[in-house]
Amino acid sequence: MIIRKATSIDAPDIAECLLLAMESIVYAFIGKNDPIVAYEFLLHFIAQEDNQYSYQNCWVVSSENQIIGAINIYNGANLNTLRMPIINYLKTNFNREIIIEDETQEGEYYIDTLGVKGNQQGKGIGSTLLQFCIDEFVHKQNQTLGLLVEKENVAAKRLYEKLGFIYQSEKNLVGKQLEHMQIIR
Repeated sequence: MIIRKATSIDAPDIAECLLLAMESIVYAFIGKNDPIVAYEFLLHFIAQEDNQYSYQNCWVVSSENQIIGAINIYNGANLNTLRMPIINYLKTNFNREIIIEDETQEGEYYIDTLGVKGNQQGKGIGSTLLQFCIDEFVHKQNQTLGLLVEKENVAAKRLYEKLGFIYQSEKNLVGKQLEHMQIIR
């Protein structure tokens, strides 16, 4: 397995991976439960620069020259700037004026989304990507690393705790109740 910074040509594979983890959130954004439209929405932003889901904020893991997983991570201090293109696009293209709660904040690098292709799940790829981010951002860059997890996703919480994440608070995001966890530098 190779983990590398994503490029714009990786966008279709990244969109496929990230949609697996955030399908219901994208549906809430676009106002419909349509997997094709949701994929196209993510693909649009991943392929571009300077937004929350941009390839610039993604790392991919590949095996045999095939992308099998992706992680989207960025500086929480930049959330509002990175989110603005999404808000504007939703208003213009979906006639949606929604308020999205802040899921991160200044002082942490935020793991927005982590996804592994369906046929590759259960092989430790997600854990490998998380450990890479811990090494890269916490150990090398001396940053705090944060993420959100659904309260009822006990298996994910257990994994995050095993990797060193600690519960910080509860957060809401587009109708979902989540737990904010961090590894503090």
